[in-house]
Amino acid sequence: MRASTQPRGRSSSAAAATEEALGPIDVWISNAMTTVFAFFEDIEPAEFRRATEVTYLGAVWSAKAALKRMLPRDRGTIVLVGSALAYRGIPLQTAYCGAKHAEKGFWESLRTELRHKGANIHLPMVQLPGLNTPQFDHCRAKTPRYPMPVPPIYQPELAADAVYDAAHSSRRELWVGMPTVYTIVGERITPGLLDRYLARTGVDSQMTDEPLDGPREGNLFEPPDADRGAHGRFDEQAHPRSIQYLVAKHRRSAGAVAGGALALTLMALRR
Repeated sequence: MRASTQPRGRSSSAAAATEEALGPIDVWISNAMTTVFAFFEDIEPAEFRRATEVTYLGAVWSAKAALKRMLPRDRGTIVLVGSALAYRGIPLQTAYCGAKHAEKGFWESLRTELRHKGANIHLPMVQLPGLNTPQFDHCRAKTPRYPMPVPPIYQPELAADAVYDAAHSSRRELWVGMPTVYTIVGERITPGLLDRYLARTGVDSQMTDEPLDGPREGNLFEPPDADRGAHGRFDEQAHPRSIQYLVAKHRRSAGAVAGGALALTLMALRR
């Protein structure tokens, strides 16, 4: 997908056209990305800049376009579609990981500014695992084999459900999938161990056995020639659901059930 790097670019035009057709925007989803699958030394400066502009500045300018309309009304929700890679960098993804880390820092800073102003604007983040989307078919790649998401892979409908949930709740942040939990918690507890693990496994786990016939231009500077839909080529491997997410989504009910089970256990032990 393409995104303007100017605040009065495509995001502002899209917001204006949406409100003209449908009325005031209540929920805005910030999700722009492209990348280069390659080792850092194989990425040209213009390529790295473009991936950063689309992924990071796409989120920045889209938030600016939404806030321009939400702040005068003092209401609205902007959901940032993030990634476990906002917390932990992995090989072959320096441009994307750098942009996702930057998004997280920007979002946290923006939250504090809005809270300082007393603005009634909600800014949740959704941190996602590897998804079966077409990005692995149409992003630029300089790898010897076809790129793929790090397993376990999940279907994009799971991400859509999580984004909807974040937009209609008071959550600050929502983690989706056990790989996301492991990644974020692991980075906080044993980052050095993760360095060694990813150095050993992170490259091969992001490539299939299918050779890539030379560098692939991809959609870095131009959009794909057709709409590829929401699913990529990994339907047979992708999970439609996540038990972790179901528990997180229904955390109050899950907490009540767990509390009840604990109470029954304690009562049984006392007998």
